[in-house]
Amino acid sequence: MNPTTTAIRSGLARGRIELRQTFTTPQDLWGYLFPTVVLLVVMLVMRGSTIPGTDFSRGTMTLPSVLGVSVAFGGLVNLMQYLTVEREDGTLLRAKATPGGMLGYLVGKVVTVSGMVLVSVAITLIPGMFLFEGLALNTAGAWLTLAWVLAIGLVATMPIGAVFGSLFSNPRNMGIVMLPVMGLVAASGIFYPITGLPEWLQFIVQIFPIYWLGLGMRSALLPDDMALVEIGESWRHLETVGVLSLWAILGLIIAPIVLRRMARRESGSSVAERREKAMQRIA
Repeated sequence: MNPTTTAIRSGLARGRIELRQTFTTPQDLWGYLFPTVVLLVVMLVMRGSTIPGTDFSRGTMTLPSVLGVSVAFGGLVNLMQYLTVEREDGTLLRAKATPGGMLGYLVGKVVTVSGMVLVSVAITLIPGMFLFEGLALNTAGAWLTLAWVLAIGLVATMPIGAVFGSLFSNPRNMGIVMLPVMGLVAASGIFYPITGLPEWLQFIVQIFPIYWLGLGMRSALLPDDMALVEIGESWRHLETVGVLSLWAILGLIIAPIVLRRMARRESGSSVAERREKAMQRIA
């Protein structure tokens, strides 16, 4: 059998096993449920207020935006965390030592992270459909839009997550990335229409995928007339596809280069050194 095919099949199996394990590990279950419950409570509190200039519930409009953040956050941060932690504990070194191991490892992580994102979206969307009025998911077109936004969003964010994960050998340094990401989330129109922000900030936010994922989700889940509160009074599907595709292409070009360089630097001595430093911090 072709070695590449073998590695891919191994990665797919590994990803399915890791994904199943997240449903039986209390810490992972907490990671699924706690943010969902907190966000649903926040949106329920916001349900009584309306978007300026409309009678549409702010809570209902926030729901699809939160789903967009779940895709961006999951694709970027989850893969970054996996690579950083498993680089420190030697998992990546063991994958490197196996023929086709790095390809299988990355395929497995893509399956695991994609599955985790889909589960996170589902456990927010399903109760949200019953808790919030005004969602427009009664057409095939809405579900189709939801599907392509999810797909292109994962392709746009996971390679960038892999790049950042390759750059950090210490999981405790990931705050360097997390703080800017949280700032982008706050400024990307998740809880308030972006049109209420200064124009210079609107321009900056539109460079990054978080805003476009939120916009794409809103276009799938909200009535067409809610596009009036967006920039250009339009859902801007072509622009959404264009920006997310550019991020996907950029990530797919850079990620393999960075990952290969990271794998070449991995050795038993580097893993032992990181473990020793970790033990010293604990002590």
